[in-house]
Amino acid sequence: MEYIVSKLSGLIGDKRAVTALEYAMIASLIAVACVTIVTQLGTKVSGVFSTVSSAL
Repeated sequence: MEYIVSKLSGLIGDKRAVTALEYAMIASLIAVACVTIVTQLGTKVSGVFSTVSSAL
């Protein structure tokens, strides 16, 4: 039991988990932004191809 308590008390001052969580949140926000941008770009490119196709 003392072993578990000593390990848990050691985790309280450890900042690595918090840093990893922050990096994961930043990476997920970047991924959401990329998906949004690619979706918007795909819609605009599709519109351009439709315009060119109808003009032919």
